[in-house]
Amino acid sequence: MAEIIKSTKALAVNPLKVSQTVGASLAFLGLNRSLPLMHGSQGCTAFGKVFFVRHFREPIPLQTTAMDQVSSIMGADENIVEALATLSEKSRPDVIGLVTTGLAETQGADIHRAVKEFRAAHPEYDHVAVVPVHTPDFLGCLETGHALAVEAIIDTLVPEGANAGRRPKQVNILAASMLTPGDIESLKEWVEAFGLRPIVLPDIADSLDGHLIEAEFSSLTIGGTPRSEIAHMGESAATLVIGRSLDKAADKLKARTGVPDHRFSGLMGLEACDAFTRTLAEISGRPVPEKVERHRAQLQDAMVDSHFMLGFARLAIAADPDLLVMLGSFALGMGAEIVAAVSPVRSETLAELEIGSITIGDLEDLEHQARRHEAELVITNSHGVETARRLGLPLLRAGFPQYDLVGGYARAWVGYRGSRQALFDLANLLQAQHHDTEAYRSLYWQDSPRALEASGAAPHAGLVH
Repeated sequence: MAEIIKSTKALAVNPLKVSQTVGASLAFLGLNRSLPLMHGSQGCTAFGKVFFVRHFREPIPLQTTAMDQVSSIMGADENIVEALATLSEKSRPDVIGLVTTGLAETQGADIHRAVKEFRAAHPEYDHVAVVPVHTPDFLGCLETGHALAVEAIIDTLVPEGANAGRRPKQVNILAASMLTPGDIESLKEWVEAFGLRPIVLPDIADSLDGHLIEAEFSSLTIGGTPRSEIAHMGESAATLVIGRSLDKAADKLKARTGVPDHRFSGLMGLEACDAFTRTLAEISGRPVPEKVERHRAQLQDAMVDSHFMLGFARLAIAADPDLLVMLGSFALGMGAEIVAAVSPVRSETLAELEIGSITIGDLEDLEHQARRHEAELVITNSHGVETARRLGLPLLRAGFPQYDLVGGYARAWVGYRGSRQALFDLANLLQAQHHDTEAYRSLYWQDSPRALEASGAAPHAGLVH
């Protein structure tokens, strides 16, 4: 069990943390015909939108209640009611995700009461689901905000019932913030290979996978988990929970529906992938498909090919807890050493990583530890580019945001194939650090007959007799 060490600095230097508000908005972007609404100033929303646009390289539907100086002091409930009514009338969404910012939380906003006032004032919009969630950005991180949003979605959109198993071929997947659109696409293919139909919450693989559409502009998300599908999650045969940050959301879903669940910290590496495959075989009652067996064999071969590069490699990793544990466990399983590990927040998940210590801090902490312990490679998001440059080490970009790598958001990390590609990338980056040994030249070479002949000097002219 790792020792958790909290940084005692008075401020963050080169912050690692991304706000809860952005994490919650990301969850709502995975719902079909959805619209995240940030309760805060226009600048709060613009800042989050820049993060999303640079990472996904797509137009992002994101709205704001536009708090100003007066409403920040006197109260901004009217802004919420007006914004909900305007968006319901003009955009006609199925779901509006109402998330708070640090400004609104400091002001003391009661968004649940504001939603009740909206319902009382505008009954004509009762068909529009509004999911309020408190996500102060001075607490938590992207991962915790995402988890809070998933919990709120379950509370609001999943009805209570006792119909578990009514649809024996249907399974729920609760997807943590560490999963990319490519990851979720791989997960769906994995599940469908066993004849099962997955309902992913949230499904950013369907909404943020980077596909072109005929419409020039849409004020709502295109693709994602439909509201009607969320309402039927209580009829599934099982729930697959990917990421320990969603444990509370899984508890709520199980309490409301009675659907049994299976929980996984991550899906990288042979052991984790095998556990997931066995679970799918048990749920479906089918043998493992040949193509899954082949993907497993390919991963095994990649493990053999990359073993000599990864064995005893010294890695420095900085990420949100779920991603840190998944990447760290994967690297440790290949014989690498985690000499520096940093997370932006404390989480029970971190105890699963069997290393000496984990620092709750920022990228400056990662840089100092990596230099002190002579790391050979850095794994973190694009904010770590300068850190890696100063250390003179290669950087494997993982997590959010990735603004200097085209297609980084679409990469699949999980599963047999995702793990295989991660091994190749790690091995290649580490191998590039080892240069060929220069040819040895004897100090007597310059006086040898061959050297003198090559230089055009007279034979034996430089020899001492």
